[in-house]
Amino acid sequence: MSGLHRLHAIFSSLQGEGRNMGRPCTFIRYCTCNLACKWCDTHKDEKMNLMTSDVVKQVLDLGNRSVVITGGEPTIQPGLDELAMALKAARRWVALETNGVMAPKHPELFDYIAVSPKSDFISRYLDVNMLHEANEVRIVATSDDIASFCRQMRQRIKADDYYISPLEQDGRIHYHRALKLLKKVNLLEPENPQPWALSIQMHKVLGIR
Repeated sequence: MSGLHRLHAIFSSLQGEGRNMGRPCTFIRYCTCNLACKWCDTHKDEKMNLMTSDVVKQVLDLGNRSVVITGGEPTIQPGLDELAMALKAARRWVALETNGVMAPKHPELFDYIAVSPKSDFISRYLDVNMLHEANEVRIVATSDDIASFCRQMRQRIKADDYYISPLEQDGRIHYHRALKLLKKVNLLEPENPQPWALSIQMHKVLGIR
């Protein structure tokens, strides 16, 4: 295995949001991102450079059967496919978290894909490049005026579940803004049998990593 991975951290925790909330997981957090959200609260500075075999060893040492590859932005990392294949060979359930600007080259390598499109960068979501199919879509309620963006992403990304997530900014989690946006997007689609749902970032509520 020749891949070198620029990472911020590898750690064990519970999945805090979406359909898999509460699942014990090992998180592999890549550094660097292709977007620069002004409200981003994710630490993604580079802390380690590891070969694929070393990443897999740390994952096995932590013991969880589920692995979440997150960032930063994993799809811009050159060793992503090699890492996913190595984790599958180690009999791990492998999930990918992405902003969706770039579709993964081999989505079939992942058991689960969660995409979180960012409304501040609508111009970056070009049909020729973006991800068009996922297991879940999660959109952060940066404003309660982005209902049209949410609807557009729903039309362009086929998924099993669609979620609105509250924004955390300056230590405050904006739950009411998320609820207002949730109401708006569902009013725009009264005929849709699959309504948007609220995804609370439970790891922040519980105060865990």
